[in-house]
Amino acid sequence: MERKIRAVQYGVGKMSVYTMRYLLEKGVEIVGAIDMNPEVIGKDIGEVMGRENLGINVTSAQDARQLLSDTKPDICVVMTRSLFGECEEAFMLCAELGINAISTCEEAFYPQNSNPGLFKKIDEMAKKNNCTITGTGYQDIYWGQLITSIAGSTQKITKIKGSSSYNVEEYGIALAEAHGAGLSLEEFDKQVASADRISEEERQAIIERGEFMPSYMWNVNGWLCDKLGLTVISQTQKCVPQTHSEDIFSSTLNMTVKAGDATGMSAVVTTETKEGITIESECIGKVYAPDEYDKNIWTVEGEPTTTITVEKPDTVELTCATIVNRIPDVINSEPGYVTVDKMGDLQHKIRPLNEYVK
Repeated sequence: MERKIRAVQYGVGKMSVYTMRYLLEKGVEIVGAIDMNPEVIGKDIGEVMGRENLGINVTSAQDARQLLSDTKPDICVVMTRSLFGECEEAFMLCAELGINAISTCEEAFYPQNSNPGLFKKIDEMAKKNNCTITGTGYQDIYWGQLITSIAGSTQKITKIKGSSSYNVEEYGIALAEAHGAGLSLEEFDKQVASADRISEEERQAIIERGEFMPSYMWNVNGWLCDKLGLTVISQTQKCVPQTHSEDIFSSTLNMTVKAGDATGMSAVVTTETKEGITIESECIGKVYAPDEYDKNIWTVEGEPTTTITVEKPDTVELTCATIVNRIPDVINSEPGYVTVDKMGDLQHKIRPLNEYVK
């Protein structure tokens, strides 16, 4: 592509400060920004980023259709909520207008195993209007490509086990609330944990109705099985509250999480496959105490057994850089809802992004 890629930032929260800067640094022209927060609507995106004004003001989400129709971007970067259903309006709007979209929505990484009805709806609309919708982020490499690469150097695999932790403070209120941060243990049990005390038949019925609330690893396990060519027999998840012995103030929730209340949760997803390989993955998202930090540890058990540990990854920056580096892959992709395992391995883009567009 000879001209610059044109992008709209949909969701102007904490993480957008990084994506917008990275977009500009990779030669992308930001032609619009959308949010529903009255505190940022009308502000210049330069002010949001802490730099000089750039002549692009944040538009209300109520006017998203008009903005996208007027600007006709090559890509819309959707950074709003964590659940697929919560992003339906933004995804369907892009699909209807024939605009490619990429999102940090965690469930959007592999939504066909948690909300197949909505996945099909968006896929059909995107195909009809010749655009591509996808979800990516930190999991693309650190819960996905990294693990499948290790698997590629393993003769025999019996089990894949992973654990990743992150500070919900860095991602905004939607993610913090999705992890039950700030709830009492009784509230956590009723609102979060109880949803998993059901049979497989009951869970499948909820999934078919589009009412399932997956932990992030639910979709990651599905992605890994697809990428590795494994056939899922069963999949379960269990969510356990995380607590701390002292009060912790959460700036994201604007509250003090009392000692003994949920600072977040650990979610363990176990997948059994026809090929005999078990995948057990855990994500721990919580409001960190001062001495806690991000970790990402995965083990591929078999011949040989290999463990890889990433300590203190800059998870937010890695997520945002992944989003930006994936943009040419999305634009080059076939139309429809296409998960990133179908786009090939993620590569660093050292040149302006338009030079990678076919």
